[in-house]
Amino acid sequence: MINAIKSLRLIAIASFIVVNCIAQEKAQPIFKDGEAQIVDAFSDPKTWIRHDLWVETDFDTDGDNELDRMHVAVTRPEQTETEGLKLPVIYISSPYFAGVAGDLPGVMWNVEHELGEIGPERVHPEVKRRGKRPIISNSHIKKWVPRGYIVVHSSSPGTGLSDGAPTIGGKNESLAPKFVIDWLCGRAKGYTERNGGEEVKAYWSTGKVGMTGTSYNGTIPLAAATTGVEGLEAIIPIAPNTSYYHYYRSNGLVRSPGGYLGEDIDVLYDFVHSGDEANRPYNNKTIRDTEMKNGMDRQTGDYNEFWAGRDYLNQMENMKAALLMSHGFNDWNVMPEHSYRIYNAARQKGLPAMIYYHQFGHGGPPPLSMMNKWFTRFLHGVENGIENQKNKAYIVREYDDMGNPTPYKDYPNPEAETVTLFLNSGGKSRGALTTRQNRMIARETLVDDVSYSGKDLATAESSDHRLLYVSPELKEDVHISGIPRVTISLSSSKPAANLSVWLVSLPWEEGSKVRITDNIITRSWADPKNYKSLTDEEDLEPGKFYTISFDLQPDDQIIKAGQQIGLMIFSSDKEFTLHPKPGTELTIELHNTNLTLPIVGGKNAYMKATN
Repeated sequence: MINAIKSLRLIAIASFIVVNCIAQEKAQPIFKDGEAQIVDAFSDPKTWIRHDLWVETDFDTDGDNELDRMHVAVTRPEQTETEGLKLPVIYISSPYFAGVAGDLPGVMWNVEHELGEIGPERVHPEVKRRGKRPIISNSHIKKWVPRGYIVVHSSSPGTGLSDGAPTIGGKNESLAPKFVIDWLCGRAKGYTERNGGEEVKAYWSTGKVGMTGTSYNGTIPLAAATTGVEGLEAIIPIAPNTSYYHYYRSNGLVRSPGGYLGEDIDVLYDFVHSGDEANRPYNNKTIRDTEMKNGMDRQTGDYNEFWAGRDYLNQMENMKAALLMSHGFNDWNVMPEHSYRIYNAARQKGLPAMIYYHQFGHGGPPPLSMMNKWFTRFLHGVENGIENQKNKAYIVREYDDMGNPTPYKDYPNPEAETVTLFLNSGGKSRGALTTRQNRMIARETLVDDVSYSGKDLATAESSDHRLLYVSPELKEDVHISGIPRVTISLSSSKPAANLSVWLVSLPWEEGSKVRITDNIITRSWADPKNYKSLTDEEDLEPGKFYTISFDLQPDDQIIKAGQQIGLMIFSSDKEFTLHPKPGTELTIELHNTNLTLPIVGGKNAYMKATN
């Protein structure tokens, strides 16, 4: 009996010890299959600690003779306060958090004028600031805080409660997030108030930071990474604008981003300028009305020092962050070249790099599992092997779910080879696109008329306003992967002309279930006056032929059997270019014009599909 009582007491004591140990066990991130898992202890929003502060930079861009401070908001699990837990940070910065300007008449540049001219002065709207402390944004917190991350937001310079001026790709937009990261790593000062002296420390940060975001919010992670700031371990830019020249110009041509006809860099400046109202007059005079006005050059569209300073490809020397890019092949706002050019450069630098492409439009993040593994590897240091996978490219195939990309060794597909196609007479209706070059001199003429849309021209049985050359009907699927390129020999009846090129899949499909990818394969635009260089142009001598070569937008698309691949050449594009008066004639020399397509399997695959 006594032994039995002793045994019960020992069991009770042991149970008490176990329960007490469990109660005192501190919450920690949990990992499974290389991914951070949702932790119950981090998952109750009511327990999250939310506070804001201002991080001081070393620059003054709003002319008040004080160093600019960036408004920062923090969301973290309570255990970072109650248990001394340190966690890595996922950081999102944006110019949009405090509101944007309204879509007023006259905000965009008028595009109804001749090339080389500038339209009338446009309307400059004011942004009515919104938002409250301490919450800058709620984006991403429900996704990452429960998985063992701290989420940090900041408003970029000249927006919200951040000091400074928006420069739309200027140096301060790279340095501002750098200073926030420096603060997260203990190298910069943060303060409780915009003008106060009480410091705030990021004692809960491990010093490992990752950044992500979409569009402009995806540009800022790249901007920060180009500074080489220590602690920024990984970035996942989604549809980022990596060059403002490539956003607002195309091969020397003034060209609007899709859906925003007449937008230019100063329009975007007005759109996001939500900072302190007292600083706006100085910012407008210094940035918009001087630096931008003198540098953006809507007359020629040429590449210059102003645009070069807003091209992140030129600034990648110091970049160290692991890069996972995401983009849509049918994004005609921030076009797919933006991600590819940076991915390709990062790959050449030897940085850990992967790319995810889908078949939709603007935006679209990689699958959560892919993002999770990327941040888990580089922020938590879990050896999940994602950077060592043999497949570096993940492409959502036509009609597949965005969460189910097909893996490939790389992008472009390493099995793709260039196939050169040539033009044969008949482009007013449908000329032939063949692998054999016609050596006979042949010329065909189109007449510019912007009243016809690209779709109108592509679906017309015949037209005087475009030239269309089509392949034989495909007997098998053809897989295009990479960057098509055109070389065009042309003359113009006027000293200046728009030049637009679409690669289309015919017959043109209609219906509610038809996606844009079913009809438009890819496209591009160019200024024939820049046939020698993007930095210099010369007027076209009427009747004289010039040869210009340029890339179309990157693509990875399977053109189905039964379709034809069509090359359409026209002048003004109603959705993208300036709208000069109709009547400019472009004459194309067919024997000196060609299209090169990157086709998986090369010429043999193409010949097999078209014979």
